[in-house]
Amino acid sequence: MLKKLIDLCLTHRPVVLLLTLISIAFGLVSLRDLPFDAFPETAPPLVNVNTLAEGLSAEEVELQVTRRVEQSISGMPGLVHVRSLSNFGFSQVTAVFEEDADLLTSRQLVAERLASVTLPEGVARPSLGPMSSGLGEIFQYILVSPGRSLAELRVLHDYQIRPRLLSVPGVAEVNTWGGHEPQIEIVVDPHKLRARGRTLGQIEDALRDNHLSVGGGLITESSESMTVHGRGRLTSLKALAELPVAGEGVAMLRLGDVAEIRRGHALRRGALTAFGNGEHVMGLVFALPGQNTRAIAQHLEARLSQIQTDLPEDVELRVVYNRTDLIDQILETVRNNLFEGALLVIAILFVLMGNLRAGLIVALAIPLSMLFAFNLMLKFGVAGSLMSLGAIDFGLLVDSSVIMVENAERRLAEAPTDADPLEVVRDAAAEVRRPTLFGELIITSVYLPILALEGVEGALFRPMALTMIFALLGSMLLSLTLTPVLASYLLTRRQRPEPWAARQLKRLYTPVLDRALSHRWPVVAIGLGCLIAAGALSTTLGARFIPRLEERAITANTVRLAGVSLNETLRYGTRLETHLKSEFPNEIKHIWTRTGTGEVATDPMGLEVSDIFIMLHPRSRWTRVSTQEELTDELRTFFENVPGLRTTLSQPIELRINELSSGLRSELGIRLFGDDLEVLRDKGQELMAVLAGVKGIASLSTEQLLGQHVVEINVDHERAIRAGLSAREVLRAVELIGGRPLGEYYEGEVRLPLVLRVNEPLRQQPELLEELPLTGPQGPVMLGEVARVSVRPAPASLNREWGQRRLLIQAELQTDDVLSVVHAARKAVDEHFDAPPGYHVTFSGQFENYERARSRLFVLIPLTLLLVLTLLYLTYGRFSDMLRVFSGVPFAAVGGVVALWGRDLPFSISAAVGFVALMGIAVLGDIVLVSTIRGLTARGIPTLDAVRQAALMRVRPVLMTGLVAALGFLPMAMSTGVGAEVQRPLATVVIGGVLTSTLSTLVVLPVLYVIFTQTRRS
Repeated sequence: MLKKLIDLCLTHRPVVLLLTLISIAFGLVSLRDLPFDAFPETAPPLVNVNTLAEGLSAEEVELQVTRRVEQSISGMPGLVHVRSLSNFGFSQVTAVFEEDADLLTSRQLVAERLASVTLPEGVARPSLGPMSSGLGEIFQYILVSPGRSLAELRVLHDYQIRPRLLSVPGVAEVNTWGGHEPQIEIVVDPHKLRARGRTLGQIEDALRDNHLSVGGGLITESSESMTVHGRGRLTSLKALAELPVAGEGVAMLRLGDVAEIRRGHALRRGALTAFGNGEHVMGLVFALPGQNTRAIAQHLEARLSQIQTDLPEDVELRVVYNRTDLIDQILETVRNNLFEGALLVIAILFVLMGNLRAGLIVALAIPLSMLFAFNLMLKFGVAGSLMSLGAIDFGLLVDSSVIMVENAERRLAEAPTDADPLEVVRDAAAEVRRPTLFGELIITSVYLPILALEGVEGALFRPMALTMIFALLGSMLLSLTLTPVLASYLLTRRQRPEPWAARQLKRLYTPVLDRALSHRWPVVAIGLGCLIAAGALSTTLGARFIPRLEERAITANTVRLAGVSLNETLRYGTRLETHLKSEFPNEIKHIWTRTGTGEVATDPMGLEVSDIFIMLHPRSRWTRVSTQEELTDELRTFFENVPGLRTTLSQPIELRINELSSGLRSELGIRLFGDDLEVLRDKGQELMAVLAGVKGIASLSTEQLLGQHVVEINVDHERAIRAGLSAREVLRAVELIGGRPLGEYYEGEVRLPLVLRVNEPLRQQPELLEELPLTGPQGPVMLGEVARVSVRPAPASLNREWGQRRLLIQAELQTDDVLSVVHAARKAVDEHFDAPPGYHVTFSGQFENYERARSRLFVLIPLTLLLVLTLLYLTYGRFSDMLRVFSGVPFAAVGGVVALWGRDLPFSISAAVGFVALMGIAVLGDIVLVSTIRGLTARGIPTLDAVRQAALMRVRPVLMTGLVAALGFLPMAMSTGVGAEVQRPLATVVIGGVLTSTLSTLVVLPVLYVIFTQTRRS
């Protein structure tokens, strides 16, 4: 069948060339349309359920809201985890679904469950968070204006900027962070109200009854219909102040006589400071899942430039985070690595082949295979990213073409002068086609198990495996079709001297081969010794999930004492920004601090929690440090010297993915589960003391369970009844301390809430609340007469998982050997920490992904080995030849282990994927050599002579296939660009493994072949 395909292509050579040109055109179109991103989406599908419960404490929110929402979504299909956060006036429940769950379906199921939830009066209906993902936060900008107020900037953003950005295709949400949300406040003086004989209820009734509009349907006059619209809405602050308030007595009382009508702002749950210049307003743009984030960010930047021209001259839109910058830096790293790898591969081909035309034929396999892969990537939805494009080895794409072209060139030089060149090329291609095809199938097959990885590791490495499989399929197709056609056109029959480099290699290799064949058992002993030594060496390697990708940005999650005021937090944040910019002026490009929660609670935090975002200059400008790791260490030291502050350092994308995936802001989290808050707090401190002694932990931080003071007003029902008041009437007056919305006030298109509240003195001094006047049937009553006012400590926030309270301790690590730290921490907790009955400790973090992937690989690697052995047996039909060829795999593992150890790299899933890939790469040279030996022995040549002749005959293609595979990965192993950290272990393993497997093919395999043959005969 293969020979027929080759015959068909050589018979219709112009058609093959035409089809190649058509496929090139399709590949270029696919490349143009291919989406690009920094790296694949790794966060699982999840749905956030947000509920506003204005004025309720964290405990009341947990009791009245969070528990009900948790119960409603429990038991849903595909649900794998539920966690929740209860803050002052806010509840968020996060439902995490299985990896393959459809996000739209999951949101629909959650929405259906929420429809049946019954919540207390005054609590808003639960709403779903934006339909975005871990990589969805792609664009951030800040409104800067020296003369405008925060309220003006907020209105400008919400009514002019946000709507226009939402119209950009692919945008899921534009969130507002910071500023003052304006409202109209009716601030009542209770003492004046009581002196004028009016009640708060009468003020409320006057506003509700006199500030409204209604519709009256349609009126038809003759043939014309007209709508009826009744307008009673107050349209100015002056009209509000002059509103009459009904009541007993003759004297007219207007609202302005007992209340101040003013512009204010809503209760603030978050704020933003930037550049060390105080407060600003920020916009955060989220992209829909599965979209081309690079294209969306580019469109957003263009749209923002258009909006800038329409804004007042004193307002500047300053972009501080654009995902395109990171994507472009990563793609530049990938592009440079691929380009340099291609140059090295082509250089090796020219040097060892010594024929420019032959080198060009082989080199063409690289771009054509990639264009073929681009077609399939677009078809199967694989985006261009660090993982899909960054781990391609061009050396593997040319291996089959190298063997075919080298054989055709040699056969043409050896052919008689009257032989037909087309027939010679046909015979040469058919001669090596079967072993090289099976070699390509073996290399392709070892990538198939990677597709079975799950979770984060699957999301990361499946695109790489798919892209490599697509490219190898293209290379396989080219070697069967185009390569023989080009060889028939371009290769000549002229006898060429063997290239100088090949002659020198053969001259050096010949005595090594002869000595190995004459000292066979010592060679076997040395080989076994290397295997045993590598096995022992592998136990000394550390372990982590995947290397940390440097984003050229740093985030510092800071926590202050619970109960700190927002103004104090903002003042502190501005000082930190100023100090950091002065300490690292050549490293820090932009710096801003997000405190609390934005308008849409995509990242809910308390007012004592802030995220400092630090965007960095290009590394060429740095003067104080040379690497991001060093800068992180410097920042850690800086924050350790700041009093009253606990800090965890991370990166923007890493922070968000960790938060969404596991609710963490660091690499390692230790959870203590239990019900009693005081026990959790005390035992949490004990647990931190135990963990502080674990080697490898740089810093520890924990949540503040208690410390937020609450002013509690408990109604005395007996006294209230005596005064003629119900608890509802008393508590409705209490609501006015924070403000009660009574409608909306319009200024053009701007919609402002109309809020009734009591004046400032009562809201600033808790002891004065007892003097809040209430009006009952029997006359005026003070709040202190019917209720007890007290101040007590309470939780600032409450976190739960699967309906159980928990305390989270986060550990920032200072080592790459994460697994060893986890083992040491578990051991320390088991030996030195005693959890009370009903309480337990769990560990979580990225190491869980490593353990899951390792368990999966324990199954996949034996299956891969079995698959490789099966294909080898189908190639040769003999167990002895199958085992001879397979001998290259363990020797390849030796090189991979030694390479990791030599570069001080821990074992990771990235390295494990490299070892899996080696299983296929290592056997290609062995297949070529064994096939040649079998061909010579079939012609009657003695085994020892056949082994020696075949080794010398095939030393050049074996070295070429090994060198191009190793050098194709060399730029990735040595790169220091953005994203190189993930590629480095994989490339290091492949380079080391290919070098030792090539050495095994040229030295150990000939010895084993002779030993196996002699043993079988004896």
